[in-house]
Amino acid sequence: MWTILILAGIAAVSAEPRSFHGEKVFRAFPQTFEQAQLIKSLGEHAKLDFWDPDNVDLVEPGIQVDFRAQSYVSYDVQAMLEQSGIPYEIMIDDLQDALEKQRDSNIRAVHSYEKYNDLDTIKAWSANIAAQNPTLVSRSQIGTSYEGRPIYLLKAVNSYGVDSQFTNLLNNLDFYVLPVMNVDGYAYSWTTNRMWRKTRSVNRNSSCIGTDPNRNFNAGWCTVGASSRACDETYCGASAESERESQALANFVRANIGSIKAYLTIHSYSQMLLFPYSYTYSLAKDHNELNTVAKGAVAALTSLYGTKYTYGAGGSTIYLAAGGSDDWAYNAGVKYSFTFELRDTGRYGFALPESQIKPTCEETMLAVKYIANHVLTNA
Repeated sequence: MWTILILAGIAAVSAEPRSFHGEKVFRAFPQTFEQAQLIKSLGEHAKLDFWDPDNVDLVEPGIQVDFRAQSYVSYDVQAMLEQSGIPYEIMIDDLQDALEKQRDSNIRAVHSYEKYNDLDTIKAWSANIAAQNPTLVSRSQIGTSYEGRPIYLLKAVNSYGVDSQFTNLLNNLDFYVLPVMNVDGYAYSWTTNRMWRKTRSVNRNSSCIGTDPNRNFNAGWCTVGASSRACDETYCGASAESERESQALANFVRANIGSIKAYLTIHSYSQMLLFPYSYTYSLAKDHNELNTVAKGAVAALTSLYGTKYTYGAGGSTIYLAAGGSDDWAYNAGVKYSFTFELRDTGRYGFALPESQIKPTCEETMLAVKYIANHVLTNA
C-alpha cells in the first residue's frame, strides 16, 4: 500500500514566564539597496527576530519584511524606519497582548482540536486515539530527541466513515502523521519562550542553543537562506542531519522510500502551498505536474471560505532556503512533496487565534484530499 507522510508543525501557545509586553511586529517595505541594508543593520544591532523572510540575509529591495522588535528597542526601530523613509506598518502593537488574545477558545477539555495543546496533551491524545481505534490508528516511535523525548508517528489505515471520498483514500493509502517533530523546542515554547523555534541541542564552542530543523536536511545544506552561526534562528547545524529529530525523520523516510508517494509538511504563516525547490531557482524535473497539482489543491482550499493562497516553487514563491525536509524528500524520491504555510498573511502571524484553528483545518483538509486523490490516480 502506498503512503502519504504528513508533518504537522503548527505554533503553540503557552503560559511561559518570558513576557513579550511592549514588543512590536513590524512590516517594512524597503525600496532601495540602502533601505534594505539599513534593515539588515538594524537586525544585527537591535537583535530583530525576522519572521518573513526568516533570515536577515534574504532582505532586499522590493521584498516585504516582517520582524519582531524587543520592547527596549521597539520605539527606536520605529523612529529609524520613519527617519529613513522606509514604508512600514505595525502588524502587532504588543506581542504579549496578541499572544494572550490568541487563546480565545472557550473549550476547557484537556485535549481539543479547536485549541492549542501542549506536548504532554498531544502525547496522551496520540496514545488514546490509537488505543480507542486499534483497527484505524497505530502509534510507533521513530526516534528520541536530544533531551530524551520520544518522537511518535501515527499511522491511519483502512476504515469506512461518513466521508466517502476520504474513506476511499484510506482504503487505498496509508497516512502517516507526525504531530510534532521538534518535541524539545515545542515543549520549551510552552514553558520558557513562546517564540522559540530551534531544537534544544548544545552547540560546540557556543553558548547558543539549538538548530533550525527546517535548515538541517541534506538539500543544498547551508548554502543559501540558512546561517552557519549557531546563535542565529536559521542556524543550519554542525552538519546535515546533525539533529536527532531530523535524523529520525530522514531514517524513517529512507527505510520506507519504496512506498512513500507523497510528503506534506505543515508550517505557518503566509497562506502558500510550495513545492521543490526552495534551495535553488532551478526547476524540479516534475515542476509542471507539481504546479498543476498545487493549483488544483489551492482552488479546493479556497472554495470553502475564500481564503487566498499563493502557490509555486519555494525559491521563487517565498524565498530561497536551503536544508528543508520537503526538498530533501523530493530528492530522495518522493515525487509529490509539498509545504503548506497556513493562515494568515501577517495580521496575527505566529499568534493566530484559536478561533481560526477549525476553519484552517477544514480548508486545508480539502487541499490534502485533492493531493491524495492525485497521488492515488497518478503515482
